[in-house]
Amino acid sequence: MHRGKGMKFVGDSRVPANRKPNIPKDYSEFPGKTEAFWPNFLLKEWLVGAVFLIGYLSLTVAHEPPLEKIADPTDAGYIPLPDWYFLFLYQLLKYDFASGPYNVVGAFVIPGIAFGALLLAPFIDRGPERRPGKRPLATGFMLLGVAATIFLTWESVAYHDWDTQRSQGEIVADVEVDTEAPGYLVYQEQGCIGCHGDSLEGGGAAPGIIGTEHTPEEIADIAVNGIGNMPADLFQGSEEELQELAEFVSEVSNQ
Repeated sequence: MHRGKGMKFVGDSRVPANRKPNIPKDYSEFPGKTEAFWPNFLLKEWLVGAVFLIGYLSLTVAHEPPLEKIADPTDAGYIPLPDWYFLFLYQLLKYDFASGPYNVVGAFVIPGIAFGALLLAPFIDRGPERRPGKRPLATGFMLLGVAATIFLTWESVAYHDWDTQRSQGEIVADVEVDTEAPGYLVYQEQGCIGCHGDSLEGGGAAPGIIGTEHTPEEIADIAVNGIGNMPADLFQGSEEELQELAEFVSEVSNQ
C-alpha cells in the first residue's frame, strides 16, 4: 500500500516496511575508535562491574567479618592494622624517613607525589600510541606504582606480629568478678589491677587473665617469679594473701 510521496507502509500502521535494522555505527573510518561509547562500551563495563559486585557480596555473606573486641582508647599497647588496601601506606609510615617527626612526609608528601604523578601521566604523555611499549612515561609510572604497592603490602604482612594481633582483638565473654572477694582486694592492693584491668580483661601493659585456665599454684608462681614481660618480685604481700590471690585469679581464669 502506497501513501504520501511514494512511501511504503505495512498495513494501516505508520511503520515503514523498509525500515533499516538497528546496526551500530561503523567507526572504522575514525582512528582509535571501534564502537559507540553508549550503549556498547558502557554496557560491557557495567556488566563486568556487576559480576565483581556480586562476587564481593557473595564473599561478605559467606564469611563473617573479623570483628574484634570493643575499642579501648586507653589501651596504649594496642597495635593497629588497617584494611589490606591501605597496608602499603601503613608500611610506609614505619620507615625512619617517614615516621616520628617526619610523619608529614609519609602521610602526605610521598603519597601526594605518587598519586599526583599517576593523575598527571595522561596529560604528560598525550601521544596517539596505545601500546605500552610506545608510552614510556605512562607505563613507567604505572609499573612503578604497582611494584611499590605490592612490595610495601607484602612487607607489611610479612613483618606484622599476627599472634599479638589475634590475642589483642580476641572477644572475651563477660565474666562475673566478685569485687568483694578477699582475693580481689589483694588483686587491687598489689597493683595487679593497673595492668590486667579491673575485670581481669587485660590492657595495654598486660594480657587478659580470663580463659587462661591456670591453677592456683601456677598463679602463685607467676605472681612471685613473673612470666614473659612481667618481672619477678612484683608481689609484696604475705603467704596468706598470695594464696587468696592465686585462688581468686584461678577461679576467674577458668570460667
